[in-house]
Amino acid sequence: MSSAPAWPTVAAEPEDSTDSRRAAAVHRVRDFLVNDAGTVHDLLCEISTHRAARYEIESTVATLDGALDEVAAHRPGRVPRLAAFMPSNVILYSYALYLLVPALYTDRLVFRPSSRVKDQMHRLHTLLAERHGLPITLSGASQREFLQDHVRPADVVVFTGAYANAEQIRAQLSPGQLFLFLGSGVNPFVVAPGADVEQAARDAIAIRVLNTGQDCLGPDLFTVHESLLDPFVDALVSELKGLRYGPYSDPDADFGPIFYENALEDGAQFLARNRGGIVHGGHVDFRARRLDPTVVVGEEVTPRTHVPEFFAPIFNIAGYRDQDALAATLTTGMFTERALGSSVYGHAPGLVEALRRRTTVTLDTTLLSIDDGNAPFGGYGRMANYIFDGEEVRAEPVLISKAVAAHGPGAGR
Repeated sequence: MSSAPAWPTVAAEPEDSTDSRRAAAVHRVRDFLVNDAGTVHDLLCEISTHRAARYEIESTVATLDGALDEVAAHRPGRVPRLAAFMPSNVILYSYALYLLVPALYTDRLVFRPSSRVKDQMHRLHTLLAERHGLPITLSGASQREFLQDHVRPADVVVFTGAYANAEQIRAQLSPGQLFLFLGSGVNPFVVAPGADVEQAARDAIAIRVLNTGQDCLGPDLFTVHESLLDPFVDALVSELKGLRYGPYSDPDADFGPIFYENALEDGAQFLARNRGGIVHGGHVDFRARRLDPTVVVGEEVTPRTHVPEFFAPIFNIAGYRDQDALAATLTTGMFTERALGSSVYGHAPGLVEALRRRTTVTLDTTLLSIDDGNAPFGGYGRMANYIFDGEEVRAEPVLISKAVAAHGPGAGR
């Protein structure tokens, strides 16, 4: 992530301008993260690895650097009230995406932290609020109270989490409210003929082991052409053997404990059910909350294949023979519903064309390379992300400022 400053001077505007004051407030947070990030980094390391925390800070700085240009490009209307349900991971990055940047055009913002990181989110908000002084409020209300007191009166509602929960909330909204859902996808990682197998293996590890697998961009499925399956698995295992386990505070650790209890249990259950396909790893220590990076090779996927969402360093690998058949599978059924991103290594033009109709596609690189907090992100699967304007659900990449400009208060419908 680059973080080249993109801040125009605010002195050109009247000193009492609300927009000018808010821009300056966001800039103060940016400077704090650049010049004095130690406290925030230590806080993030309570729930993230040292490297993931550093990457999150860099991503947040880059997003704040681009905030004014983003708002100028999309020109969202003024939003009186925004309510946000925050995720249980990437809490700093989410704070920037769903609160700090929207504060440039929103009068009042209130958010509800995930119960799993409530303490960390409260301390993070306290740290940042001391710098920005913006009308951003943390609510400790129950979900029912938050819905009644903050969501129903809001003009814009942002929800990150499970699709089923999003649908329950959407059903309780009133006409005229803008609802933005941000979920997760299968994010298939395809290794096709012509791929640099060793590079693909290194990239697979970079994105699947990021924060010990506890990241929504991690691929839940790796599908490899049968001619490259053995070389890819060999390269992957060779790289994995060199990874180091350690506490989150260890800057040299490649992976650490699993923070989220259900992620550990779900991962262990998958490994138990598929133990016959384990070719590397498989060690689980519940007392230490440790699940070692594990490679599982299964059968070729079909439209009926169930691909679970992993929040652990599990490489769920399947071979494939025919590009057209794989394209048909990955654009059918649940793969379509959970269509967010995908990565293709090697030469598979027909597959790439098919995937691009449903997902954001990267070629010979991971989704991390295009993670831009100032640009729409996601795919076209309803369970991955959508925009609801009170009348129609639009499954498409989401950026709050752009969605508000197109569908929010004062926008032409």
